[in-house]
Amino acid sequence: MSRPIQVAVLGAGSWGTTVASLASANTSTLIWARRADTADEINREHRNGQYLGDLPLHPALRATASLEEAVSTCDVLVIGVPSHGVRATVQAASRHIRPWVPVVSLVKGLEQKTHLRMTQVFAEELPGHPAGLLAGPNIAREILQGMAAAAVIAMPDPHVACSLQPLFSSRWFRVYRNDDVAGCELGGPLKNVIAIAAGMAEGFGVGVNTRATVITRGLAELTRFGVAFGGRPETFAGLTGLGDLMATCMSPLSRNRQVGERLAKGQSTAEIVASMNMVAEGIKTSSVVMELASQRALEMPIAEQVDAVIRGVLTAERAFRGLRRVAPGSESDAAA
Repeated sequence: MSRPIQVAVLGAGSWGTTVASLASANTSTLIWARRADTADEINREHRNGQYLGDLPLHPALRATASLEEAVSTCDVLVIGVPSHGVRATVQAASRHIRPWVPVVSLVKGLEQKTHLRMTQVFAEELPGHPAGLLAGPNIAREILQGMAAAAVIAMPDPHVACSLQPLFSSRWFRVYRNDDVAGCELGGPLKNVIAIAAGMAEGFGVGVNTRATVITRGLAELTRFGVAFGGRPETFAGLTGLGDLMATCMSPLSRNRQVGERLAKGQSTAEIVASMNMVAEGIKTSSVVMELASQRALEMPIAEQVDAVIRGVLTAERAFRGLRRVAPGSESDAAA
């Protein structure tokens, strides 16, 4: 009999830990934590108190603070560190990974200097390894609590996707397949920016109508942006587009929505970042999105205003007033 597939998850934040816990119910899974005390807590107490409180993790999940131990024997490598640390982490992992091991991203961000998607970073640092992502409308705490959810495993090779699909599935966590890697990967970064706008709306108490408008017009921006950079239009109506956007904009547990709420209350970006123990990817992503949008002359009024607030150029209140002055065109044009 062949041995069970070995999964390694790099990054013990809330989502990385949750995915590792899901996978450990199906196959041997080892999570790498940068801090040894976090690895010890997962091994001894089956929880990650810093990020997930007292929520129990699967008892079969093992943790290590050794990157070499996590990577050297894995058959599937999952990357769950913040976007700004992905390249350095993958470079370090490249010294230990065996050939042809698939690499799966959990990261919903873009690299700042290069503007690359995470799978493009993988292609540069781990050539020859199939690269894709696992993404969807997934709030980590809800999934660990056993609430029903769904995600997409996006890989260019459907055979690889089929082999990975059951590793992360459970009775309450459905995993679908998609070969539109670019489209699935571009939905996540921009929805974080739109979620900051939704959070500002929540902070101002502007009502359900306004929040719904932000989400739907945000979807139009997300789709326009994603198609311009290689995604298929229908992808953005699915789990990694509309689904992820709705979850992040509506959930009070969403870090990016929390950022927007605090910006509406007058806090600066620096103050918010200093007080958070987890990364809100939308903060760093907003400037990258606007730089990319300018290359294609894309109109992105919501993302533009969010970026201005994050950089301190506008207050959240002035940004919302600015959005009200945008002249509406035809909805079918997907223009804001």
